[in-house]
Amino acid sequence: MRAFFDIAAAVIVLAAIFGYLNHRFLKLPHTIGLVVIALAVSLVVLGLDAVRPSLELGTQVRGVMASIDFSNTLMQGLLSFLLFAGALHVDLAALASRKWVIGLMATLGTVLSTFLIGGGIWLLVQSLGVDLPVIYCLIFGSLIAPTDPVAVLGILKRVHVPPSLEAKIAGESLFNDGVGIVIFLILSGIAVGTGGDHALEPLVIAQFFLVEALGGVLLGITTGYITFRLLKTVDEHNLEIIMTLALVMGTFGIADELHVSGPIAMVCAGL
Repeated sequence: MRAFFDIAAAVIVLAAIFGYLNHRFLKLPHTIGLVVIALAVSLVVLGLDAVRPSLELGTQVRGVMASIDFSNTLMQGLLSFLLFAGALHVDLAALASRKWVIGLMATLGTVLSTFLIGGGIWLLVQSLGVDLPVIYCLIFGSLIAPTDPVAVLGILKRVHVPPSLEAKIAGESLFNDGVGIVIFLILSGIAVGTGGDHALEPLVIAQFFLVEALGGVLLGITTGYITFRLLKTVDEHNLEIIMTLALVMGTFGIADELHVSGPIAMVCAGL
């Protein structure tokens, strides 16, 4: 517990310092500014480690990073709060009026991006003489294709774009994360089952996609609506905060148990 507290404290302190530096000097969108400064600091640490190996900065940083389970920390923790918070700031009426366009961009657009990126990577590695199976290139494409909803929403707050375009970009950025994760799981299953008895068939893939995506939508709408109705009967900000935190954590936990898309459930609950 002590190690977890130390890591969490370090992250919060660094985020505050980097956020302040970005606000005063770089003036980039908050999330982008944090990434830029963090990259710069990382390069400085690598440089100091190369110049003064006796400091063992690289060894210490690698030790801390190795102690963090990034898969569980991001996928089972941070992502749910980020997507829920992002969805809270989206105009639901504007989103609903463009639901078909947003739906096509988030599904077909993400699938197309996955294959374009994966195909491009495969052609690149083949030209370099590296024999990398195309399925692994597609898995990489599924990781890269979805946009960062937090960064997108942050940029949209700072720039002036037509409301219709803003609604399309914001909606697509929220839903493509969930779609991207479903595509990643499908491609991972194909990669593991390639050449064996457990290879996924098209019908199984379609069923898995529908269960994950539609299940996440139904779960998020249900828990979000119930919490929304309960919040209308409460006028106590402390309790309201606890209820929304419970909505995020509880819904994501239920989604995991039901094997439906937690990210999509979070977006629908937030909306």
